[in-house]
Amino acid sequence: MDFTFTEAQDDLSGLTRDLLADWTGKNTPDGTGFDRSLWSSLARAGLLEAALPAPIGGGFGLLEQCSVLIEIGRTVAPTPYLTSVAVAASAIAAFGDDAQRQRWAAPVAQGDLTFAVALATEDDRFTATPAPTGWQVSGSHSAVPGGAFADAFLIEAHTADGPLLFVLDRDTPGLRSTEQQVVDGADAALVELDAVSVDVANVLGAPGDGGAGWARRRATVAACAYQLGVVERALELTAEYALTRKQFDKPIGSFQAVRQRLADAYLDVDAVRLTLWHAAWRESQGLPAEADVATAKFWAAEAGHRVAHTMVHVHASIGIFLEYPVHRYFLAAKRTEFLFGAATEQLRALADALSAGART
Repeated sequence: MDFTFTEAQDDLSGLTRDLLADWTGKNTPDGTGFDRSLWSSLARAGLLEAALPAPIGGGFGLLEQCSVLIEIGRTVAPTPYLTSVAVAASAIAAFGDDAQRQRWAAPVAQGDLTFAVALATEDDRFTATPAPTGWQVSGSHSAVPGGAFADAFLIEAHTADGPLLFVLDRDTPGLRSTEQQVVDGADAALVELDAVSVDVANVLGAPGDGGAGWARRRATVAACAYQLGVVERALELTAEYALTRKQFDKPIGSFQAVRQRLADAYLDVDAVRLTLWHAAWRESQGLPAEADVATAKFWAAEAGHRVAHTMVHVHASIGIFLEYPVHRYFLAAKRTEFLFGAATEQLRALADALSAGART
């Protein structure tokens, strides 16, 4: 295992940080979760296509995507890179045919298309049954990230032979998308499908071929990378505040209780970093990674929760002011805590993965 960043990772993360720092210095997110001008800027800079497989993109992959996502998390920038590039376009590149790659993945690389991703949960799922020209899909998902503005949807549906991935246009007959208000904005949507007929041209792979599991692992790793950026910056903001805010003529960072909270947060951030790169490396090498991905997401959820609360507690009342940037990191960390499975769900997934390994 080698955690040394590649030259591409360094270049992409540096370019992303410069571009997003410039954008956030001039703009304030409006709660929609999407800024089209920023998305276009990322495309012009080559950041959308760089981490997609050739010939669609630059031939890089998951590790480079994680480096970009960390920088997006550090600024909480309103861009659907996670769903559109790291999950949807990458899944289409991996499991789609040439026609599907040109129709769906190439426009993402050029900044002309955005995706929302609806993966099955315990409470939200779609089912698919065979139809004369393909499949008939029904079901609902209560809060699909990016669903309020996405041009297309990558949907996981369960069939009699296993899970299957479908790609649907926003204007697909029978698809209803209703904007939902979530903790940090209004980008999510209730997505409902009522016996929607889906042509075979909109199906990725075959039932049970591993595509849905691949997409779930990639989505979970991507969420961990984004969360790492969020908590890294949250800790930096908190440490800076502890050095400058004074009580009794002393920086509050000199008080033992505050130092202990910051030290614990530092360890939590390091745990998120270590488990993320461990899981991302194994997944990028095609090695069994279910247990590693679950471990990484457990830390992203549990540590993200603790770091977010430490940030607000140290900042005290100013930490909840909407005019102060800290609250955006708190909300981002809390939402990502539950994205693609919270801590308890990840422990269950880890137990299943370890049990499966013990049986083989």
